[in-house]
Amino acid sequence: MSTFEYVALDAGGRTCQGVISAATERMVREQLQARRLVPVRITPAAEGLGSRLRNRLRPRGLGVRTLSLVTRQLATLVAAAPLEEALRTIALQAESPRLRHILTATHASVLEGFRLSDAMARQDAAFPPLYRAMVAAGENSGALPTILERLADLLERDEQARSRLKIALVYPAALTITALAVIAALVVFVVPKVVDQFDSMGQRLPLLTRVIIFVSDMAQNWGLLFLLLLAGGIAFLTQALRKPKFRLRFDTALLRLPVAGKLIRDVNAARLARTLSTMIASGVPVLEGLLLTAPTVSNHSLRQGTLLMATTIREGGSLSGAMRRAGIFPPILIYMTASGEGSGRMDEMLGRAAEYLEREFQAFVALALSLLEPIIIVVMGAVVTVIVLAILLPILQINTLAYS
Repeated sequence: MSTFEYVALDAGGRTCQGVISAATERMVREQLQARRLVPVRITPAAEGLGSRLRNRLRPRGLGVRTLSLVTRQLATLVAAAPLEEALRTIALQAESPRLRHILTATHASVLEGFRLSDAMARQDAAFPPLYRAMVAAGENSGALPTILERLADLLERDEQARSRLKIALVYPAALTITALAVIAALVVFVVPKVVDQFDSMGQRLPLLTRVIIFVSDMAQNWGLLFLLLLAGGIAFLTQALRKPKFRLRFDTALLRLPVAGKLIRDVNAARLARTLSTMIASGVPVLEGLLLTAPTVSNHSLRQGTLLMATTIREGGSLSGAMRRAGIFPPILIYMTASGEGSGRMDEMLGRAAEYLEREFQAFVALALSLLEPIIIVVMGAVVTVIVLAILLPILQINTLAYS
């Protein structure tokens, strides 16, 4: 079986291209004619470098920003044009070769008769299972454009939250790096040169000066080793976190931290509620939604809690009861879920709970970042002041001795 690349014309005279596996070029033509396509060019797929290029273009997962953009475009076009035409249009205007390859392959599968969700499933990890489940729900209910709109809203909201957090962290991160660089330069380069001037004094240096000299010597003699040990510790922790048991204990310990634990729990709970709200509104059963959402929860302790919820619901329990049994979700989420079950507005109440948790998280992060900047400046100023005092104290001591 060989692989062939083709360019063909459809019944409307539009150009389409793709890859087909067949024994001979004649069989490729027969397959294209069976799809009502007129072959224009058929060439054997290149081996060697070309093969490696295709492997590099093989779908491995799309970023949130790319996936949200494609979903929004698809939702807009599907509402006004056939699905095949919408996919072909988006594929032609895609700037990334990898994205163009994914969309072209999806378009080809749809032309072969596959449903959109099944065509997406054939693209390896390009489209997440949760994403495909919602698309399948939209196809089953006949409301694919509406479901795609909800998916695009969900992805865009997630991307906006990430972008806001990254932008907010840029200035504090730059300020911290600058402060550390200034302090390191003072300790490693400035202090030793000044201390050399005090060696011939024959006087006992002040305690603060001796401490700074000790720190400077440690930084000069053992600084590189310390950095290597730090890098090794980070590498060891990274490898250890890949082991499920260690990762579960580590994530459980994170949730027990005084402030950070609550933030981690709330942000994951908000994402879970938002995703479940969208899936339930799209017609996906709660149990299936939980099973699909669980792998997307980054904290393994909360992921285990989500799977426990799915087990409880499979046994006949309610969603709010499952959350209460897990014992790790915010009380407001449990209360809003129970209210939604009682009123029959589960998707709406989960969405409100997600909005409340997201607002709390954003308000805390904004407050923390606004306090972090002056704290960094004050700490940096204090450290620099201590270093300057350590240098000035021996000089003042010499002046006192000279006048006495």
